[in-house]
Amino acid sequence: MMLADMGKSAKEIHDILTADKFNSSIYIMLDTLYYLKKGGRITPAVAALGTLLRLKPVLQIQGEKLDTYAKARTAKQGKEIMIDAVKRDIENRFGGLDNPGGVFLSIAHTHNLEAAMEFKAEVEALFPQFGEVHVDELSLVIACHLGPGALALTATKKLPYYK
Repeated sequence: MMLADMGKSAKEIHDILTADKFNSSIYIMLDTLYYLKKGGRITPAVAALGTLLRLKPVLQIQGEKLDTYAKARTAKQGKEIMIDAVKRDIENRFGGLDNPGGVFLSIAHTHNLEAAMEFKAEVEALFPQFGEVHVDELSLVIACHLGPGALALTATKKLPYYK
């Protein structure tokens, strides 16, 4: 909307956003493997073993593709993995931790608002230089593949147009 308000055409906006698609990192911790199995993304055997071991997989999206990033045994460990990954991305890809005007931090969730708000407080305490962390639900298009209880942490490099 900001680019449109600046008078950019639809093609210009498309080109700007396409060029910018790798300037964000998304890490998602799943509460269950059931929906990945149901969607055919993992085999029933892998889902059964992961469920038996109570694994909380952390997935990542870097631009286009959803990949496995790590496997956590607890939600606490999964959140630590996501925080460490975002911190590393900010330091190595988005201008560093001392560049508070250069990054947005966000949290997304699937039917998990209470956990998301607790995570928000943790992230804001760890990264006070980035200000308030936005929290929102994941869209149903994504949530139906992840299931309820998913929790995500994102870092997005601000476009130079952002004011």
